[in-house]
Amino acid sequence: MQNELVLLHGWGMNQGVWQLVQPELEFLYSGNVRSLDLPGFGNSDVCPSPYTLHDAAEILSKQLKPKSILMGWSLGGLLALYIAKHWPEKVSKVILIASTPFFAEADNWPGIKANVLAQFKEQLVNHREKTIERFLAIQAMGSESARDDIKQLKQLLNQYSAPQSDALSAGLDILQNDDLRDLFTHCPVPIRGVFGRLDALVPYKAISKMSALNTEFEYEVLDKASHAPFISHKSEFLSVVKSML
Repeated sequence: MQNELVLLHGWGMNQGVWQLVQPELEFLYSGNVRSLDLPGFGNSDVCPSPYTLHDAAEILSKQLKPKSILMGWSLGGLLALYIAKHWPEKVSKVILIASTPFFAEADNWPGIKANVLAQFKEQLVNHREKTIERFLAIQAMGSESARDDIKQLKQLLNQYSAPQSDALSAGLDILQNDDLRDLFTHCPVPIRGVFGRLDALVPYKAISKMSALNTEFEYEVLDKASHAPFISHKSEFLSVVKSML
């Protein structure tokens, strides 16, 4: 019996983002493929309070079968790493998509500037939809098909419920504060990665830093892709992922 492949989406999103690529993943992979909503996003009505990385990860871990392969995009990647460390019986491998163990810029660590995350948080309070749209635009930056990518993403996302405010706010806090670099170094399962060279949220320079933390980490970089390689460069993405499953 093949292990299940479970897809975890990013901040402000829901499982709808995988619809464009899930049928192909099901074709490539002989096991079952399933996408989950992170707590408080999409159709997930469970929203821990207070909302922490640990509590969100625990809720997701209970939905997993043993030895799942976790494919986590962006914020979903942080959750995948955390689950692999704390509930190792549930995870056989982690595949990070445009995700690092620490998203914020720090000393000698490339990442998102603190003021960018702070601005998002501030805008969330008054302009939730606009903030998510702005985030979509940043994700597609650099992609030749940016406008189409955003349009497709919005259509897919709108098929599900809007995210809960607490989940949005807590998600930004997790991206800003949760540093899993030590966990990444000592992760009990293999980690693979797929990155976009033009990604504005996961700087290209962060990838070599990740390699230095975990010498067994294997990854591929798609030269023309940005933060959503599975949408902008689907066929390249699929051929890379095929070798990682």
